[in-house]
Amino acid sequence: MMNLQSRVWIYQSNRALRNEELILIKERLSSFISSWTAHNQALKAAFEIRYDRFLVLIVDETQAGASGCSIDKSVHLMKDIEQQFHINLFDRLNMAWKMDEQVHSSSKEDFEELLKQGKISSETIVFNNLVSDYEQYLHHWEIPFKDSWHAKVFKLESIL
Repeated sequence: MMNLQSRVWIYQSNRALRNEELILIKERLSSFISSWTAHNQALKAAFEIRYDRFLVLIVDETQAGASGCSIDKSVHLMKDIEQQFHINLFDRLNMAWKMDEQVHSSSKEDFEELLKQGKISSETIVFNNLVSDYEQYLHHWEIPFKDSWHAKVFKLESIL
């Protein structure tokens, strides 16, 4: 278990990853975190892959803090994964939500259309990839649309 104040970075794929891709990505992430350092100090790090599409990096900074260079290394890794698997991990306008226990994603425009059609409601679970620490990740990553930043961007009151 990671410290609740551990830093968290969430990278959302624009599509679900296939089993063979997940195996290779897990190997890459495992190798990366086992050698991830900041100023020649090993970082206490972990990763998770959730719903076959969210790559989550976690760093417990009580032993050593993640520096700009170490964060750059993680971004470089994610860009390599993007290229290798032909996915997009950096599109912040790729919206993800749960419907019937399945995770779906779409462009901002398509998401807005689903709101207008009533297919996404104030209670639909969305993903707050802006959480910054492990405690927020555990308790505020999957939240109802009405409680998310999405509600501000998409003017929830217009769909109620």
